[in-house]
Amino acid sequence: MALLEARDLRKTYRLSKSNTVEALRGVGVAIDEGEMVAIMGPSGSGKSTLTHVLGLLHKPDPNHGPAPELLFDGRSVIELSDRERTKIRATAIGFVFQSFNLVPTLSAVDNVALAAEYAGTSRSTARNAAVEALGLVGLADRAGHRPSELSGGEQQRVAIARALVNRPRLVIGDEPTGNLDSARSADVLRLLRRLNRDHGQTFVIVTHDPEVGAACDRTILMRDGVVVSDGRSTSIVAA
Repeated sequence: MALLEARDLRKTYRLSKSNTVEALRGVGVAIDEGEMVAIMGPSGSGKSTLTHVLGLLHKPDPNHGPAPELLFDGRSVIELSDRERTKIRATAIGFVFQSFNLVPTLSAVDNVALAAEYAGTSRSTARNAAVEALGLVGLADRAGHRPSELSGGEQQRVAIARALVNRPRLVIGDEPTGNLDSARSADVLRLLRRLNRDHGQTFVIVTHDPEVGAACDRTILMRDGVVVSDGRSTSIVAA
C-alpha cells in the first residue's frame, strides 16, 4: 500500500526577474508503506526539492500544467492549511539533514525532547520519549552530553533519534551521511536499515552515495527536474 502518492509535482524558483529554475517539472512517484527508498541524481536534478514537497515543507506550484496531486496515507494534502501541514510534519514525518542542526547549548536528550514538545507532548513525557529514542540509536549512555562532546557520527545519531522521537510513519533524510567518513557513514546506514526493518517505518533518503542507494529497497533516479527511473519500470518521463 502506498504511503505517499504524487503526480504532476512542479516547482519553479525565481532567482531574479529574468532568471528562474525549474526544480520539478511534473514529477510522479509512489512510496509504499515500509519501504526504504533512495533518491539519486546529479546536483540540481531536483532531489531535495522533491523531498521538501513530499515532506510538506514546500507546496508544489499549482499553475502551468495539470493540477498537482499529493496523497499521504490516501489523504490529499495539497489544499491543507499551513497549520494542518505543520501538524502532520510534527507528528507523522521525521527529518534528518546533512547538517545535524543540534542546539549546541542543550544536551542530547534535550535536543531530542524538543521535537516531542513541538508536537504537543508534555515536557516529562517528551523527555521519557527522548531517552527511549536515544536508546534506539545506541546513545542512552550519552544522553547528558552536549553536541560538542559528541563525535560527528554520534551527533548524527542524535539527529536520527530526534527524527524518531514522535514515532513518525515517514522519515526523510537529505544526505544524512554526507558529513561523515566512510566508517561512520556505514554505521548510520546500518542503523537506518535496522530501524526500517524492525519498526516498519518508511524511509526516503536523498543521497549521492551509491552504497546508500544499494542498501535501499529501490532507487528513484532524477535528472533535470524529472524522474527518469523509479526502480519499478525502465523509465518514467514526466510531462
